[in-house]
Amino acid sequence: MSTLAPAYTSQPQGWFARSEAWLDSKGKGAWIAAMVLGFIFVWPVGLAVLFYMIWSKRMFSRSCRTSSARHGFSAMRPSGNTAFDAYKEDTLRRLEDEQSSFEDFLQRLRDAKDKAEFDEFMDDRATATASSKETEDA
Repeated sequence: MSTLAPAYTSQPQGWFARSEAWLDSKGKGAWIAAMVLGFIFVWPVGLAVLFYMIWSKRMFSRSCRTSSARHGFSAMRPSGNTAFDAYKEDTLRRLEDEQSSFEDFLQRLRDAKDKAEFDEFMDDRATATASSKETEDA
């Protein structure tokens, strides 16, 4: 499974995640103000905020707010149409099963590659050991 937790879980967040969410809720102006204040008071903090804004593409996007914050997790709420909700649940369950199957397949591929590399290493080691014994015997 993926190591990233879904956005809709209620896991406790660290101070960085809370600060990022708060700045996102205030918009791009809050990010720019944090960067300017960082440059004024402690220039490495301002530089770090600038680099983070560029790296996370907050600097050049139209809005800082994430789609989940804007839409309020509308995909998780029932629509009121029972047929559509059942279809949506079935589709999401099927997609989760496909994702799980694909991740299992990738793990089997990684395991097979690791085994092949290990077998090749052991064969090379056995060959090197055999050749060193032959030179010692001679």
